[in-house]
Amino acid sequence: MTTLTVEKITPDNVAAACQLAVQPHQKDFVAPVAVSLAEAYTQPEIAWPRLILDDGEPVAFVMGGFDPDAELDFFRCGIWRLNVGACVQGRGLGRFAVETVLDEARRRGEKAATVLWIPAEGGPEDFYLKVGFRPTGQTFNGEVVGRIEL
Repeated sequence: MTTLTVEKITPDNVAAACQLAVQPHQKDFVAPVAVSLAEAYTQPEIAWPRLILDDGEPVAFVMGGFDPDAELDFFRCGIWRLNVGACVQGRGLGRFAVETVLDEARRRGEKAATVLWIPAEGGPEDFYLKVGFRPTGQTFNGEVVGRIEL
């Protein structure tokens, strides 16, 4: 049995976070962690980046976004990024990372959360549907908007 934990990104773990890489065919669907952290740096009041550890080893990165004043409702609360290390996929780490963001959303009093995905072969759609997100019927820049009630 392993122990999964969540950490803020700090000077001590940022390099390890940036070394996380998804499977090669997934690179078209999610930005590298370093890009996500650069975006988080420019929006520290909105972005919520976290490193997922398995028995102390970095295995995934997730970034939530919390902007109650966002013009588009699907950018008010949700998952912006999810990167699970290529060698550790299929072990429930993605689900754990998603639940981490959803728990934070609940803590903030949110009633729903969103995620966007590219609808293509090999993309994350099946994963997000399995964890409970449902398409809203909206798209944004060609991406499906999914929503989950909290």
